[in-house]
Amino acid sequence: MPTIKILPHPDLCPEGRTIEAKPGLSLCEALLEADVEIEHACAMSCACTTCHVIVRDGFDDLPMSGDDEDDLLDMAWGLTPQSRLSCQVPIEDDTDLTIEIPRYTINHAREEH
Repeated sequence: MPTIKILPHPDLCPEGRTIEAKPGLSLCEALLEADVEIEHACAMSCACTTCHVIVRDGFDDLPMSGDDEDDLLDMAWGLTPQSRLSCQVPIEDDTDLTIEIPRYTINHAREEH
């Protein structure tokens, strides 16, 4: 199973963590399944930027982002060249990732899912 290393985030994952992810899930789904409560205000429909992550390792192994994702990423807080929306990143058999969850989102209030 692929592994995802999550760098420390003060609220969602203070110590950082490494999880195993099921292929076929999105990165957002894998994080939520592992009790990392990443925001996903649009219910993972590629309509917001609250699930924005920065892929620190493994970015080049991911499928390219689509136009809809790229358009939304332009609005994300803390955008970098390695930014992706975690709801649009498929977990594949042979792709290990290291990700950073940005400290802030453009959401004014945290969604409760």
